[in-house]
Amino acid sequence: MTDQRASILVADDDRAIRTVLNQALARLGYDVKSTGTAAGLWQWVEEGEGDLVITDVVMPDENGLDMLPRIRRARPDLRVIVMSAQNTLLTAVKASERGAFEYLPKPFDLNELIATVRKALSAPTAAPVVTADQAEPALPTEEPLPLIGRSPAMQDIYRVLARLMGTDLTVMITGESGTGKELVARALHNYGKRRDGPFVAINMAAIPRELIESELFGHEKGAFTGATVRATGRFEQAQGGTLFLDEIGDMPLEAQTRLLRVLQEGEYTTVGGRLPIRADVRIVAATHRDLRQLIRQGLFREDLFYRLNVVPIRLPALRERVEDVPDLARHFFLQLPQEGLPIKHLDPGALARLQRYAWPGNVRELENLCRRLSALYAEETIGEEAIDAELADTVERETLSGDSSPDNLSSAVEHHLTLYFSAHQDGLPAPGLYDRILREVERPLVTLCLNATRGNQIKAAEVLGLNRNTLRKKIRELDIPVIRGVRSDL
Repeated sequence: MTDQRASILVADDDRAIRTVLNQALARLGYDVKSTGTAAGLWQWVEEGEGDLVITDVVMPDENGLDMLPRIRRARPDLRVIVMSAQNTLLTAVKASERGAFEYLPKPFDLNELIATVRKALSAPTAAPVVTADQAEPALPTEEPLPLIGRSPAMQDIYRVLARLMGTDLTVMITGESGTGKELVARALHNYGKRRDGPFVAINMAAIPRELIESELFGHEKGAFTGATVRATGRFEQAQGGTLFLDEIGDMPLEAQTRLLRVLQEGEYTTVGGRLPIRADVRIVAATHRDLRQLIRQGLFREDLFYRLNVVPIRLPALRERVEDVPDLARHFFLQLPQEGLPIKHLDPGALARLQRYAWPGNVRELENLCRRLSALYAEETIGEEAIDAELADTVERETLSGDSSPDNLSSAVEHHLTLYFSAHQDGLPAPGLYDRILREVERPLVTLCLNATRGNQIKAAEVLGLNRNTLRKKIRELDIPVIRGVRSDL
């Protein structure tokens, strides 16, 4: 399909959005027809009109997602781009499961939408035909919100997850402690093709090194001192489902070698066993550590890294998506009655205060704060004073933005490192701390600068005081996505 004089059908009950899309697409030479109802769109589809559909989800007469199977049956080659202000993981998953070419959250980036239109019109046809007797995917009818957040950063993650649901690709989830890595792994399982199988999780950092191989692969009776009976390992327990390898960076080298063989050969043997066992599992790994740094230090196998890092997903720290704090807090408060605690509400001042906080413990820290507020405060509506009291000993985001003197910045870094060291029982983090800290400072600094300049690397280099080639090198080394374009106000 060529996009020369292509015909595009737009369905959205918002007149302003229809007008903007009509004007933008018409300027590019497309023939555009727009409607505010699902019925109007369906009539055009039945009549054979349009080379591409752009549709909203919530319309006055029908949900746009419910139309997708009918459109695929009637016009298998007709591509559909779905837009929605219901910016949740389940919306993205449903759009993907029901055959949408792409899902875009509202407000959308107009340049991104145009790029998606061109991609859809040039994509190969021959989409699979959906017959009337084919069962729809067994997705929940009520939205359980397995992941919370409507920020652009979370929207990108939702779209990636939606594309992965129908695959068995190995996924590597990275992010700071408390960002929700296991929640992402569970979402991949619960909405994926292995949802009817078991989800088995193992935390490498919580198991003695000498027991990890037995925990993973099981052992035979008499394999070692104390092995009085045969024991199944996590791979065997996860057969037909998903195995979540949390804190993979803490796996000993000898266990890494055995895991690599499983990924290469698709089979393993128990400790002390001889017969190979076929591994029918999907692997999802996670870590808060810099695996590339561990590779340089000889602590992690490079070949295993590339086997695990088939699809990398980086979870943003909560300070990178503070616009999600109100939704997260509301969700946590609504869960508290299950623990016998009363529901609380936050006034606007309290919410603003939470959004100024740096959240070194990320989402987990916010959840614990909500639990503490519910247990310790009698009033139903929590104000800013209570938040101040609970966060009195912490470093705030406003300290860095309001008074950016070197002393305050040094204090913030010192506080963060104090928390970092205290998280380790012996007070000593893993080797390579200096490079890790530099990377953690450089990445948000460069990312924020690029965001402020809307992806203009020349301006960003000037602000940072770097040579443009040096900035490009850092963007590559730090794996920073550069997104150009201005987000629409629609």
